[in-house]
Amino acid sequence: MDNEIQLISDGDGVAVIGDSAAVEGFLVSEGLASKDLGLQRLRPVLGRAAGVAQAGSEIAANSGRWVKLTEESAQAIKKYGLMKSSKTGLSLGVVQAKGQAKGIKGIVQFAKGPGSLVANPAILAGAAGIMAQVAMQQTMDEITDYLATIDEKVDDVLRAQKDAVLADMVGVEFVIEEAMAIRKQVGRVSEVTWSKVQATSMTIARTQAYTLRQLDALAEKMENKTKIGDLAQASKEAETKVQEWLAVLAHCFQLQDANAVLELDRVLDASPDELDQHRLALRAARQNRLELIARSTEHLMARMDAAAGTANTKVLLHPTATRAVVHSSNHVATGVVDFHGLLGIERSRQSLEAKRWVEAVTEARDKALETGAGGVDAAGRLGSEALGRARSVRDKVSSRIVDRALRRRGDDEERTDQH
Repeated sequence: MDNEIQLISDGDGVAVIGDSAAVEGFLVSEGLASKDLGLQRLRPVLGRAAGVAQAGSEIAANSGRWVKLTEESAQAIKKYGLMKSSKTGLSLGVVQAKGQAKGIKGIVQFAKGPGSLVANPAILAGAAGIMAQVAMQQTMDEITDYLATIDEKVDDVLRAQKDAVLADMVGVEFVIEEAMAIRKQVGRVSEVTWSKVQATSMTIARTQAYTLRQLDALAEKMENKTKIGDLAQASKEAETKVQEWLAVLAHCFQLQDANAVLELDRVLDASPDELDQHRLALRAARQNRLELIARSTEHLMARMDAAAGTANTKVLLHPTATRAVVHSSNHVATGVVDFHGLLGIERSRQSLEAKRWVEAVTEARDKALETGAGGVDAAGRLGSEALGRARSVRDKVSSRIVDRALRRRGDDEERTDQH
């Protein structure tokens, strides 16, 4: 039916399928950005499969667009109440559009009848496979943009390393890029093309494991330091190295997604009946990689936070070193949080707030009054006005608070000397 819009969601994106005018009207009415799903790629493959004789005509009669699931797009789709299939893990539904002028009426049901794409298991599996590919290609593009914003020296880490593990990954990148270029030109992944890349996954996995070990080593260095000077030095090293290793991890993930795109094309071409199970298996493997990366990077963040906490306890005696440790901690945390967002790792972190110098001085003053120790005058130089200005901060702001407190203390000392 011309006014029937079929929706498929796999948790990463939503396929909007139907008459091109109806699909466009739906997307415009919901304010959703989309890209072409490329359903036409299914025609030659499924047309050869048993029991899919009508596949070509069904696909030709429909337009398909893909919408990335974000917080906003998920809310826009949620109101249509898609129903999830326990067998495929896909959420399916049909929206009835009552004419372009009247907009979209949100009546959703499972598709039925021979004219429905989502009622055809083979076409549904093929569409889900393409959705997975489009989602991974979207992530690959985002990783490319992410890497473009990083200092050029990171590229040197990847391309000028004497380490054999990283050198092997650079070689794999060339092989996969060539296979992706051939796929784009030919429209499929032949046995010859696949034979060039099918052994690359081991090299990528080895590089990823090596990189995670480097991050773990940085975390261990932080864990073993107790002196503020050593902590400052280890924190500075982490600040310099973490971004580089995150870039290597991003490259690994990008290549793994590219490999999966090629793999799905090969299965679609050689064994279309196995496509849906293969898609689910790749999805599970991808999630396992994300969990592994999350555990390693979160352990590093925890060690950086602990280092900043230790530094905070020594802020009176070592204000400069404390500021350096907290700055490094927040710098690393910012990089890791951005990296998590890039890969879709759902985690939350309250940015560590450095203990304000004025708070530390107040504690010292109170303790001095109790013990009769010296230093009351020094503590008293920061009065109630400074304390009233103190506020909570997030992310990188914490180090600036220490800076302001130190400058304020210097100004007070100068005024005292003048009097």
